[in-house]
Amino acid sequence: PRGLYRGFGISIMTYAPSNAVWWASYSVAQRLVWGGIGSYMCNENENGGVVAFTPDSRTVMAVQGVSAAMAGGVSALVTMPLDTIKTRLQVLDSSDDNNGRKVPTIGQTVRNLVREGGWMAFYRGLGPRWASMSMSATTMITTYELLKRLSTKNQENLIR
Repeated sequence: PRGLYRGFGISIMTYAPSNAVWWASYSVAQRLVWGGIGSYMCNENENGGVVAFTPDSRTVMAVQGVSAAMAGGVSALVTMPLDTIKTRLQVLDSSDDNNGRKVPTIGQTVRNLVREGGWMAFYRGLGPRWASMSMSATTMITTYELLKRLSTKNQENLIR
């Protein structure tokens, strides 16, 4: 049973910052994407004013999906060292204890990684993690936003 919880603490220390970075990045990415679309889609009228556009639901979902993927990539990049340490601690073979050595601490794991491959050792597997987090985030946010839109009531029907 103890082995089932190996790395639980470091998992919490990895996923909390990862989610915080993701949500902050998602907000920034949405502003960037909407800003780019807005400058492309808006037109000037003859008086020099800007005629805004109202996006359809497909455009909204596309922006949310692209923003989620961007945020997933940023979160993967920022929190990859924590994830590498977490993974290393979780996959340790507990039979290492039989030679009188104790399972390494977080600090020892960091030193071992630096010794093995320098600071870039913390970014081994970044590509797959980047892809995984981006696809997962895109699926999660587009599904959430679609279900949210489908479950809201039409305001006009509430008045009647």
